[in-house]
Amino acid sequence: EVQLVESGGGLVQPGGSLRLSCVASGFTFSSYDMSWVRQAPGKKQEWVSTIQAGDGRTYYNDFVEGRFTISRDNAKNTLYLEMNSLKTEDTALYACVTDATAVSSSDGRRGPFRGRGTQVTVSS
Repeated sequence: EVQLVESGGGLVQPGGSLRLSCVASGFTFSSYDMSWVRQAPGKKQEWVSTIQAGDGRTYYNDFVEGRFTISRDNAKNTLYLEMNSLKTEDTALYACVTDATAVSSSDGRRGPFRGRGTQVTVSS
């Protein structure tokens, strides 16, 4: 069974920082691109960032504006999102998502797989 467990969210003041983590299991983490998405109340889910499996190349949504850094530790099966200079509009539920080609090691189901998320609230 594929499991993606996020942590690291919380309440932070504008301008503050948080580091999100996503621990993955149930599939070959190192083989697949991984992404962070977010969803604010009343809004559609939006893509935040992706890191490729092979060369670790990274991609960001324009709204990131250099404030976030995605990374991965394949030895620990963990995906990270370092968020700095947080704004009130960054308030959302943040979740990690596998690439659509990811395959569950136990039952062969195909992705994408998504974690339940961790809440980030930016408020003074």
